[in-house]
Amino acid sequence: MAVTEAELKRIFAEAVREITGRRSVPEIEVGFYPFAGLNSYIRLRSNRLYVKLSDILRGAPRRVHQALAHILVAKLFRRKADDECERIYRAYTADPAILRAAELARRHRGRKRILGPQGRYRNLEQAFQRLNRLYFGGALRMPILTWSPYRSRTVLGHLDHTHRTLVISRLLDDPRIPEFFFEYVLFHEMLHLVYPPRTINGKRYYHTAEFREAERRFKDYERAKALAERIANGRWHRR
Repeated sequence: MAVTEAELKRIFAEAVREITGRRSVPEIEVGFYPFAGLNSYIRLRSNRLYVKLSDILRGAPRRVHQALAHILVAKLFRRKADDECERIYRAYTADPAILRAAELARRHRGRKRILGPQGRYRNLEQAFQRLNRLYFGGALRMPILTWSPYRSRTVLGHLDHTHRTLVISRLLDDPRIPEFFFEYVLFHEMLHLVYPPRTINGKRYYHTAEFREAERRFKDYERAKALAERIANGRWHRR
């Protein structure tokens, strides 16, 4: 039987007391929302706790909601979540039925902004074809390729398996970014087409040992990794 709103409020109140040690807890508003996946959110405003849970979790057992409440409240108050709670929640969300529901939600509810492969200075399709021939024997089927809307330096690229869309940060569409580094980021995301994420003991792994070994095939791997770290830490300045 699905938990009621009143039960959810009690579960989150218990989590707040346990994690903070406070006897009194703020007013709690909690509900299920049609998110594009398993995302859930929590925030504290004006002594009121707002909790939004993915509707995919509506039928989850009480202990799963208790585990998630502990995880969310611990994150809110910057505490370490209990390992057992992490295990319970990961195990539930790794169930094939839940994974399928999450995938369908992302596919039908999620919106992907596609700006296309042609940048101002670089073309993703041409680069993909070149790297595909060089490192994959031309065997990879080209996904949807697009530049991101923003010049992110923390997320230089990602592969959305649900929509089969490969996104590269607009930051790399710049002649002042070395060509070898742009190609390394694209090559890294192309590897995700060959080595999809694996779920082990309820946890998703995107960069397996096989992935890391294949990544080292890139001809400028060491230089690219060093530059990636400098960019992520804000220690690279365009001249």
